[in-house]
Amino acid sequence: MKLGEGVEAAIHCTMVLATLGPGETLPAAAMAEAYGISPSYLLKHLKTLVAEGLLESVPGPNGGYRLARASDRITLLDVVLAVEGRAPAFRCMEIRQGGPVKLPKAVYAKPCGVNAAMLKAERAYRAALAETSIADIVADFNAEADPRAVEAVCAFAERYRRPQG
Repeated sequence: MKLGEGVEAAIHCTMVLATLGPGETLPAAAMAEAYGISPSYLLKHLKTLVAEGLLESVPGPNGGYRLARASDRITLLDVVLAVEGRAPAFRCMEIRQGGPVKLPKAVYAKPCGVNAAMLKAERAYRAALAETSIADIVADFNAEADPRAVEAVCAFAERYRRPQG
């Protein structure tokens, strides 16, 4: 399974937003710069996260983005589904019914075994993502990452955070 680059950007931005205090925001341009991605590309994904109720967009001079709910109530699955959509990654096209040998539909009354296996894997994948919150990822990062990386993220957030308006 291949997820788009937007998933990684969305998760990282959600993580850095989780470090903000109540009412504080970060501008999209600063997050795009921090991760070396196009501001317009990032804005597309941030707007999707807002539409899905994961982030809030705050207008004005102290505006920017912040979490719409506590980081322990936002899962990796929430972010992935917001960016990639809710459809399963595998979509059975019933190709077993194609080709030069046409058999009656009744031959294929039993569900496709390939589709069943792929949907089972999708359920497991989604369950694993649903078990992990943004707060979990932030806590793991703070506990296990190189202290220089933690300091860099903290310094970035401190530099660009905008106080409550």
